[in-house]
Amino acid sequence: MPRRTGGTATLDPRPRLPPARSEDAMPLDTLRSAIPDYAGDLRRNLDAVLGDSGLSEQQVWGTVLASAIASRSAPVLRELAPEARARLSPEAYTAAKSAAAAMALSNVFFRTRHLLSDHAYGELRTGLRMKVLGDPGVDRVDYELWALAVSAINACGACLDSHEQALRRAGVGRETVQEAFRIASVVQAVGVTLETEAVLSE
Repeated sequence: MPRRTGGTATLDPRPRLPPARSEDAMPLDTLRSAIPDYAGDLRRNLDAVLGDSGLSEQQVWGTVLASAIASRSAPVLRELAPEARARLSPEAYTAAKSAAAAMALSNVFFRTRHLLSDHAYGELRTGLRMKVLGDPGVDRVDYELWALAVSAINACGACLDSHEQALRRAGVGRETVQEAFRIASVVQAVGVTLETEAVLSE
């Protein structure tokens, strides 16, 4: 979302995502098994973005949770939310949900402003309350990654530019930025596929 960013974000020094233990992987196994064979690439892509993304555990699972919410897929959210809750602190779990909620609002608003041919709308006061963006309760870089992932799913170009620029100013490399929308793309694709199968099986 286009806005001023306060302070300087720092890169997350926490350990990288460890390999999942078998007991941790059960919800993911359920999700994998639900993916039809014609979309088998999604199983491998899901494993790839969750197992070797180069992001911290909080960055990965916050992105996963925010993307699952944005996907609007009940089966995806049902399977991934408990896994995210187990891997995130309560504060990060709540912040990821707040990122999805805030972007659900701002992506529609700023995408519309961006698409309108009359650019004078960009000079008007928004009149919308978005306090959480000023103090998300977690590392700023992590929150920006989650917001960028949701903005990718919701296709808000103005928001994508804003969050990408905030991350780059904070010293985040392009490869790290790409990981966020890489995760988002896989979660969204799994959601679309499972929702399609649910309708076709009725």
